[in-house]
Amino acid sequence: MYVYDTVTEALAGLRQRGFTLDFNLAENCLICQGNRFDIQDFEISEWYRFEGDTDPSDEAVVYAVESNTGVKGVLVTGYGISAEGMSAELAQKLRLDRNG
Repeated sequence: MYVYDTVTEALAGLRQRGFTLDFNLAENCLICQGNRFDIQDFEISEWYRFEGDTDPSDEAVVYAVESNTGVKGVLVTGYGISAEGMSAELAQKLRLDRNG
């Protein structure tokens, strides 16, 4: 896994490696370019967590997402107090404490 100091660096590095599209969270899926990707339609290849040194609203997670159809992109979301609402199933898919 790569090491990045900022969200901007992570996004630039992932884009250089082919993760060029932007995914958005919906309650039970991800959306990209008008396409819906249900939980079983994508995998998280990598993730990077950033903690705000002085401002909790700066806390974010950058996910490298690959769909089962070959679509590659990034999802940026907050966590903690700034985390967005999502289903329990989607939260499980995106959890940060996975082993392996």
